[in-house]
Amino acid sequence: VQLQASGGGMVQEGGSLTLSCAASGSMHSLPTVAWYRQAPGKQRELVASIISGKIINYGDSVKGRFMISRDDAKNTLELRMNSLTPEDTAIYYCNAQGGSLLYWGQGTLVTVSS
Repeated sequence: VQLQASGGGMVQEGGSLTLSCAASGSMHSLPTVAWYRQAPGKQRELVASIISGKIINYGDSVKGRFMISRDDAKNTLELRMNSLTPEDTAIYYCNAQGGSLLYWGQGTLVTVSS
């Protein structure tokens, strides 16, 4: 399975973006999905995840502003981001995991200007 992330871009502070991650194959066998991000000079951090298809977690810095969702019929994963701040500027990566299999998307850049 290959993951293709898209939807990144430049947005002003307070704006919104929706990131998408399309899988080349079925996601039915990949019950855990997540979005991570990596800002310049910082370590990659978890933004949001859906564990075992039902447990949703968010990083503290995005709680109440971001929403993760998946559509297994379309084999897609989304991250809706609201009230963006310059601190959200980063490359965002999607991943999907099932058993010993772990797949990463190539990343999409989000830049938030003040």
